[in-house]
Amino acid sequence: MRQEETEAEAPEAPSAARAPARARWERRTQRPLLALAVVFAVAYAVPIVDPTAARTLTAVCAGVEWLVWAAFAADYGVRLALSEDRWGFVRSRWLDLCAVALPLLQPLKLLRLVSTLLLVGQRARTASQIRVTTYVAGAVVGLLMFGSLAVLSVEREAPDGNIRTLGDALWWSFTTMTTVGYGDHAPTTGLGRLIAVGLMLSGIALLGVVTANIAAWFIERFEKDDAEEREQTEAIRLLTQEVRALRAEVAALRESGPPSPRDAAVRTGP
Repeated sequence: MRQEETEAEAPEAPSAARAPARARWERRTQRPLLALAVVFAVAYAVPIVDPTAARTLTAVCAGVEWLVWAAFAADYGVRLALSEDRWGFVRSRWLDLCAVALPLLQPLKLLRLVSTLLLVGQRARTASQIRVTTYVAGAVVGLLMFGSLAVLSVEREAPDGNIRTLGDALWWSFTTMTTVGYGDHAPTTGLGRLIAVGLMLSGIALLGVVTANIAAWFIERFEKDDAEEREQTEAIRLLTQEVRALRAEVAALRESGPPSPRDAAVRTGP
């Protein structure tokens, strides 16, 4: 019987050994990949903030962007190889696969930006130490920064554009993400308007996450207060029952009257 159980468990041993391997890989590569994301942000921002940068510096920044994207793409491939159910991994992380393939369709800088942001975001969500609040705050800051840089890069040279400086781009991104839209700055190119649509949808989604977290926090507090109130009510009810029982015993003793001398002598003994 024991031999049959051992033989039945034997095929599952490789699966049990491979599952922790992917978890170890994700845990060990979490910080290096986030550091590469910061490097990508710097490489993406330098040519846009300083349009007069030398051609060599611009080429280096473009190369760094491709290298960071390649690192995240390789990370996806390694996690896929270490997965027990590879088809299930692809189905559950189809957005990662799209982000990996997106820059290969057309070598546009904006596609590299979108794909890298998607890979960074999806990779950060797998980290257990990153809470929802931290993730949302990082997403807001990242979208504001990259949205401003992206719209500035496509609107700065537009003939009818009115987003010429980084300050204008930041103001526009903030009003767009918060769905306020004052209208003093607006993209005029098709690509700029596409960026605006992405920021609007992202802002609405993040606002919904923040609202849901606040509502969940209040509900949790109310449920905790209700539970404490129920415990206190139950304790008071039990105490009331004990007091009533004691009163009933005292009343019964009073009704029976004091014991006679003979009864007292019997109870106390010789």
